[in-house]
Order: sequence, then structure tokens, then C-alpha cells
Amino acid sequence: MSTIKTIKQRYTDVRKTLQKDLGLKNVMLVPHIEKVVVNVGIGKFIKNTEGLTEVENGLRAITGQQPVHTKATKSIAGFKIREGQEVGMKITLRGQRMWDFLNRLVSISLPRVRDFQGITLRSIDKSGNLNIGIKEHTIFPEIYAENVRHSFGFQVTVVSSAKNREDAEKLYRALGFPLQNQE
Repeated sequence: MSTIKTIKQRYTDVRKTLQKDLGLKNVMLVPHIEKVVVNVGIGKFIKNTEGLTEVENGLRAITGQQPVHTKATKSIAGFKIREGQEVGMKITLRGQRMWDFLNRLVSISLPRVRDFQGITLRSIDKSGNLNIGIKEHTIFPEIYAENVRHSFGFQVTVVSSAKNREDAEKLYRALGFPLQNQE
């Protein structure tokens, strides 16, 4: 049996501590992670169907879920985008898949990034959501770098129920996210 705690186990352990730290009367008011959204823009692969299928397969391997194709809502001539054209893919993770993805992200993938100094505190917005930009999808163990022909980056948004940045920072630190100490 593994003694390494998952993020979900850490949350159940630190819930009472967070309640006291934040001065909340009810344990149900303690901030928690609601969902994780993974976004990727496919601008450079619009004409390349082989690259598009590789992006889709890569996202499916990383998250364990089928991506949804997103379309442009309006035309932008400067970017050569037409209304209704596919411009990205997204995946919304909830439940056990969300916890599994976060475990792999925090404990395996982020430490594999070269010269990783931690997640900056500026990545937490006013609403308490954490936004992480991944430059290369090959940091995930599900992706074999030898088989990659088209590398792509994506954004991970961790949506929390925190009301402000300070509460969210305490939540992410308690869960073991590698946040930097100062801005």
C-alpha cells in the first residue's frame, strides 16, 4: 500500500485546519476544487488534419476524456478566422478524473519541467481560480516523446469555490500545489 497521499486525501485531512485558518463557522464553507478545465488552441493545426488528430489523441491520453471542439463566435480578419471555424478544444474534468489529473499534474508532470521554480502567485485570479500554462504536452507520462510529431501547449484552469486570492492560495498550498513563496 502506498503511503503517498493523493490531493483528495490531503483535502479531507486539511479541511478542519482550513476552516480554523479562514475563520469559517461551517465546514461546508471551506473552499474546494470544483472542476478542472483543459484548453488548447489549434490555430497552427487548422489546415493540418494530421496535427489536429494528434492534439485530440494527446488530450485524450492526458485527461482520459474526449475533448470538445470549440468554434469561433465571430470572424477576425487579422487572424484569418471565420465565424463557426474550429479554433480550439477543451475538456472539463470533474469527480475522480479531476483528482487523478491533478495528482499527475502536481506530483509527476510539473516536476519534470526544466528549471521549474514553482507556480507564480499571479496565476491565481481574483476569483480564486488557478491558471497554469503548459508549454509542451510531453511532460505528461502518458505521452511518449519518440512518437510525437507535433508538439502543442495548453492551459489548465483549476476552478475553486474560494471567494478571493488569499483563501485560494491557502487552499492550493494545503493541497500541495508547488506555489512560489513571493510574487
